[in-house]
Amino acid sequence: MGKILIIGAGPAGTSAALYARRSGLEVTVLYKDSGALGKTDLIENYYGFSRAIGGEELFQQGMEGAKRLGVKYVKTEVLAITMEPAGFAVETTDGTFAADSVILAAGASRKTLPIPGIQELEGKGVSYCAVCDAFFYRQKRVAVVGAGEYALHEAEVLAPHASEVHIFTNGVEPQVLFPESYILHREKLAAIAGEGRVAGVTLANGETIPVEGVFLAIGTAGATELARKLGAMLAGANVKVDENMATNVPGFFSAGDCTGGLLQVSKAVFEGSKAGLSAVKFVRSKK
Repeated sequence: MGKILIIGAGPAGTSAALYARRSGLEVTVLYKDSGALGKTDLIENYYGFSRAIGGEELFQQGMEGAKRLGVKYVKTEVLAITMEPAGFAVETTDGTFAADSVILAAGASRKTLPIPGIQELEGKGVSYCAVCDAFFYRQKRVAVVGAGEYALHEAEVLAPHASEVHIFTNGVEPQVLFPESYILHREKLAAIAGEGRVAGVTLANGETIPVEGVFLAIGTAGATELARKLGAMLAGANVKVDENMATNVPGFFSAGDCTGGLLQVSKAVFEGSKAGLSAVKFVRSKK
């Protein structure tokens, strides 16, 4: 039996899980929370409901329906997706999961900060992907902005290459224990310094810490970050897919809000269903 991993338990992820499971494959959904759907108060424009339904209620009903068919749900935080000789490996805070195909339905795009210098210096020292860019910072000072598991993961990727790794929590108390080999800064950030290239991180007290690269790892890894790490093409802040919800990486599919377009449950359900069937077809073609 082939294995499909789905990242995200919203309408797109759970719809993909339903179709993949009904096709006879082993399906596991990795999720952190109920996402954007859980934050929606009432939904009144969705087919089949005679009354308004709360977003959290709809999320739970979708999950229970999928579990009834044998879909496994694991509440965890996804850190990275990599290609292995035998398929895909999805690294989480609860271990690594293997699969023949992965469907990304994680919703939100990359997270940034509203401080001067970030937008202006993107691609000029400001990065969202340590796996992609760590090699370019050999024996250089780098900064990771974040306070949680995702920030720790990015720092661990950078550490073998960089001469110094600075962690900036931007006024937030660290949510994980960072090794003493990393230089921890708890102060609020004022700006990313540099003219045409990152030169440092300026704190709210006016002090500038010299670094040559800044890696943003705020909160948890969103769809854009996960796709970029795997080498999937993007269209702006969205994951680029074809008519079958396939990315340019064979066996890697995406659906829902992370692909852009109409941010509605109905669109997410359609794309998730299509992604689930496409993943099944891919897995079967490899057997």
